Amino acid sequence: MFLEDVMPMNLEHARETLRRELNADVLSREPGGGVAFVSTIEEAVREADLAIDCVPDELESKLEILWLLDRMSPPRTVFATPTTQLSIADLGESTYRAEKCIAIAASPVELAGLAANAGAEIVLRAAEATAPETVTLVTEFWQRLGFAPTVRGLE
Repeated sequence: MFLEDVMPMNLEHARETLRRELNADVLSREPGGGVAFVSTIEEAVREADLAIDCVPDELESKLEILWLLDRMSPPRTVFATPTTQLSIADLGESTYRAEKCIAIAASPVELAGLAANAGAEIVLRAAEATAPETVTLVTEFWQRLGFAPTVRGLE
């Protein structure tokens, strides 16, 4: 798992929070072993199967991050975006892979707060264009983390 932020101070804060709240084994700089901290989006998504953004829940921010992810990640990469107010159908249509886009029905702040609340429900919203494989991948991801994902209505 790769964690990227444009602000080095935010990455250091995340590293310290994870070190304090999780087993130290979670932290690693080695790909495939825990959490690796990287400084560019390209490094973060170069080999990603799933990309979850945590930009503000506003249209311009979401469009910008999806544009970057769409161009820098492999074609197989699924995009999961936390949003309580934006349409995943519209956001997905702004990419070349609407079938690989799904919403997490939470704001980025709410999502961060769930990290210490294993077993909590995670609500996913799929668009009509969202492929069943996308729903399965994201659902299984949250299950492996100990959460209870549910998919609510198509947009």
